[in-house]
Amino acid sequence: MTDRLTVGVLGTGIMGAAMARNLARAGHAVRAWNRTRDKAAPLAEDGVHVAETPAEAVSGADVVLTMLHDGAAVAEVMDRAAAALRPGAAWVQSTTVGVGSVEELAGLARGHGLVFFDAPVLGTRQPAEAGRLTVLAAGPGEHRPAVAPVLDAVGSRTVWTGEDGGAGSATRLKLVANSWVIAVTGAAGEVLALAQALDVDPQDFFDAIAGGPLDMGYLHAKAALVLEDRLSPADFAVETAAKDARLIVEAGREHGVRLDVAAAGAERLARAAARGHGREDMAAAYFASFDEPPVP
Repeated sequence: MTDRLTVGVLGTGIMGAAMARNLARAGHAVRAWNRTRDKAAPLAEDGVHVAETPAEAVSGADVVLTMLHDGAAVAEVMDRAAAALRPGAAWVQSTTVGVGSVEELAGLARGHGLVFFDAPVLGTRQPAEAGRLTVLAAGPGEHRPAVAPVLDAVGSRTVWTGEDGGAGSATRLKLVANSWVIAVTGAAGEVLALAQALDVDPQDFFDAIAGGPLDMGYLHAKAALVLEDRLSPADFAVETAAKDARLIVEAGREHGVRLDVAAAGAERLARAAARGHGREDMAAAYFASFDEPPVP
């Protein structure tokens, strides 16, 4: 394989683990690290070296990929890892972070002589496992061939949004996309809750909108997770969606836009997490509609 790379993956949650597996399946030498090592350990069966420290995971790597919880976690982990990277190595930053965090992380990259790519992804567990994510990426054109094999292994499509990763154009697009995802998921949960309260069969609602402009596959997919009690394992966890919703509200506020739906979504997700649904699929925000657990 002429494009075989050594790739360090920092963070092996739902998305990071799937990305590491697909990188290994594509023939790359992959080293992965996770704060809780037990979550990374199964990757060894896929030929991934499970590292004890972030520095070990990225030592000698051509590319480092970060998929952690938030911007603060990325900065803390990369502070521990960056010195082990050679100058000129590429950093593909795929964690969903705030716009301000992208600028800070790009500065960290410059300080260590790394080539920074702002590269969040669209997709959840299943497309991640299938290597079918959409990568939203910004970074210098002359260095894109160096990261193309990595992006091709984890995604089916890369949408380039700019030349300067530090400007955060890919992250800005990701926040816009996630604002839609969170709004639609919240609406789906409220429809189910209201239907239950009014003694309406949800299928009657689905039949009423079938084939029209109000119908959408995503509604059916998220509703089914609730109705069929398939909220675990999560495709996109409540606690992660709550973090993203806060970032969306913050981005709107910083740019003079009041996002009432996103703010309500953040509050609902936080309430669902506080009631023990944090690691379930974000569709579990449905439970935030009830003062008491709903009767099945």
